[in-house]
Amino acid sequence: YKYEPVRTLALASSTGHGTNIIAGVSLGLESTALPVLVISVAIISAFWLGNTSGLMDENGNPIGGLFGTAVATMGMLSTAAYVLTMDMFGPIADNAGGIVEMSQQPESVREITDVLDAVGNTTKATTKGFAIGSAALASFLLFSAYMDEVSAFANVSFKEVDIAIPEVFIGGLLGAMLIFLFSAWACAAVGRTAQEVVNEVRRQFIERPGIMDYKEKPDYGRCVAIVASSALREMIKPGALAIVSPIAVGFVFRILGYYTGQPLLGAKVVAAMLMFATVCGILMALFLNTAGGAWDNAKKYIETGALGGKGSDSHKAAVTGDTVGDPFKDTAGPSIHVLIKMLATITLVMAPIFL
Repeated sequence: YKYEPVRTLALASSTGHGTNIIAGVSLGLESTALPVLVISVAIISAFWLGNTSGLMDENGNPIGGLFGTAVATMGMLSTAAYVLTMDMFGPIADNAGGIVEMSQQPESVREITDVLDAVGNTTKATTKGFAIGSAALASFLLFSAYMDEVSAFANVSFKEVDIAIPEVFIGGLLGAMLIFLFSAWACAAVGRTAQEVVNEVRRQFIERPGIMDYKEKPDYGRCVAIVASSALREMIKPGALAIVSPIAVGFVFRILGYYTGQPLLGAKVVAAMLMFATVCGILMALFLNTAGGAWDNAKKYIETGALGGKGSDSHKAAVTGDTVGDPFKDTAGPSIHVLIKMLATITLVMAPIFL
């Protein structure tokens, strides 16, 4: 929270809950610009360097571009151990802070864990951005592999997708919609589970009034059980959406193409769906991850004593922002890059049924 964006977000909290949310959303939207430029430069550079390698097909055309992109993708994935290490730092520091609070340690100890937690939010956002970048490169490769596979199965050249065709454009719209629907379901799942936990905590406070005075121990296991079971149950629907959508769209438009004399229509529509979903997914994930982390760190900045400190109106507004940001940065955001890779892989594997 020593950086200007987080401090600006914290300052917005001083004028209420609404301005905190507005500032956080605008910060998340703005944060998509620079990473997209970096990813774009990386893809173009890798493709260009690959083309200069001298790899040619049987007709003498350069084919090294995809090879260069593949090497760049492997370069990003080869640092997976380091990325996982950075990603684990945040949850460990966050849990340490919780243990400090529950064990009633001195305030000075909590101040140290708060700083570590704030750093952890930053490392989590960084590693999720890294995952998004690798997903973009991987999806570009898988999309090219999909087009090659369609060409091989259909014995027809399939090198480009024309979004001026209405059906193909509709496939793109469906792909973009898929990202928003998936994000909505993921956030809604967190909200429903949070309501269950809150109701359980209220029940325990009523039945065990000594909890607030540390005379009785809460039933932690019940809350953990609610969250663990909901985490598995609630993600069935978003997961099914990612698997079923490309198959259903490809099959429906394959039948439509058969009756309209367009044999590759199903394959083209699914290709557009994958392209639009990848583009929207990258932007959405960047927005969710950055906004969520900034809301959390703005709250921690106020808790250091700035703008009234804990218990102030600014702090209450920042807590609201942090509550909104948690499903953004911990559920929907990280899930989107997995969704993008799932869509690309399923599309590639199921390519024959679209023909």
